[in-house]
Amino acid sequence: MIGGRLLENQARRESNARTYARSLSLALIRGEGVHLVDADGRTYIDCLAGAGTLALGHNHPVVIESIRAVLDSGLPLHTLDFATPVKDAFVEELFGHLPAGLAADLRVHFCSPAGTDAVEAALKLVRIATGRRTILAFSGGYHGMTAGALAASGPVAVRAPLGGTASEVHFLPFPSAYRCPFGVGGGEGARISVRYVERLLDDPHSGIPPVAGMICEVVQGEGGSNPAPDEWLRGMRRLTAERGIPLIVDEVQTGVGRTGRLFAFEHAGIEPDVLVLAKAIGGGLPLAVILYRSELDGWEPGAHTGTFRGNQLAMAAGTATLREVVAARLDAHAAEAGRLLMDGLRAALAGSPCAGDVRGRGLMVGVEIVDPAGEPDATGALPADGRLARAVQLECLQRGLVVERGGRHGAVIRLLPPLIITAEQVATVVDRIADAVRAAARARGKAVIGITVKSADDGLQGQGCHRASDEWPGGVPHDKQSPLRARQRPEEPAP
Repeated sequence: MIGGRLLENQARRESNARTYARSLSLALIRGEGVHLVDADGRTYIDCLAGAGTLALGHNHPVVIESIRAVLDSGLPLHTLDFATPVKDAFVEELFGHLPAGLAADLRVHFCSPAGTDAVEAALKLVRIATGRRTILAFSGGYHGMTAGALAASGPVAVRAPLGGTASEVHFLPFPSAYRCPFGVGGGEGARISVRYVERLLDDPHSGIPPVAGMICEVVQGEGGSNPAPDEWLRGMRRLTAERGIPLIVDEVQTGVGRTGRLFAFEHAGIEPDVLVLAKAIGGGLPLAVILYRSELDGWEPGAHTGTFRGNQLAMAAGTATLREVVAARLDAHAAEAGRLLMDGLRAALAGSPCAGDVRGRGLMVGVEIVDPAGEPDATGALPADGRLARAVQLECLQRGLVVERGGRHGAVIRLLPPLIITAEQVATVVDRIADAVRAAARARGKAVIGITVKSADDGLQGQGCHRASDEWPGGVPHDKQSPLRARQRPEEPAP
């Protein structure tokens, strides 16, 4: 079959560093809306969507039309950083949807077309502007794979072979309602985090040199769909502003409506000094920019360049995507669809001891898979189970659902569907994930859960659960509660 041949060729010729192709054996030939079709004719609901790149899904008409218009216009496709009507329209559209006070005092810099290069530019910018070197970053964060961006990212295993890439980066604990670094959870954990950072910044014996900038995500994506509380983000903004530390907000994955607002920082009512955008900002094509306050614009001409920063097709697609997201109010739709998705998953998985937490914001959702036989931590969270999460991912694929994994030990099933997903499609996603968890747990001998998911017209509802045996392997009793049922829901950000 053609699919098998394509996969064999890929495995033989491509780098050992390839990622998605290893976990998801897909040879794709067509995409439309939220659906993908592989070379053997199988159809999938795409809850990966180019790692959040495809805000409007696959081959949306407004995106295709914008690309065709550029191709038909005779405009040079490669323009470096020269001015063009397409570029000007993109900048006008982007600035027009930022908070007015922020947009009035911004500069934009076009980077090489990947989020990691935009992060590199942001780090370089604040270091030049302040004359300092140290960057504050957060545990669980992910900012890219080039040296500077990787140095500010949490995963140690990826950095370890490269040596001292993080020598000028100091990591701080990121708040988590489920796995609180301070062992208290909820809003109190976030408040402790703010006090901790404040004391650290003001302590002359903290060991931290003068700080050039702080970089954070509003929702940690690769870190396991972990949303920052609004109160905490406002605290970080206050602390940095009072001390003259530029705040870099990495919205490579959260930008363009995914979290329920056009830009995720708007939930907390703050304004960053530097905003990093990529993925969806190009409408599915490669594009990355940073926006920053004019007072930081102290670097020299050529301080950060890249050959492919003048991608006219991506700028046109990005303009069309921004207009469609705003006109169709897809940010508000993402908030509502995300509520439907998380509520449905919590109901459907409430009887599963393997489902530790369902969390996220808008259509950036994660399900953390845990080992019910393990020992809980101080706040009751069970150990993450990456192997079982991998089994769940494969069961999802067999059921026509594409999902990714992230978080510690790869134990979080991540959902990043296009913003155009319907209520009926959300119900199908919930159904397939619930069935996949049941199948994976049965195969591991850990749990069997009985789940009913109604149609979108009736709403999403999980019903009573049953187990196949009276005992769990490893001595876990039959009455072991589901973490979702046993744990009190922590304080969560509003959509």
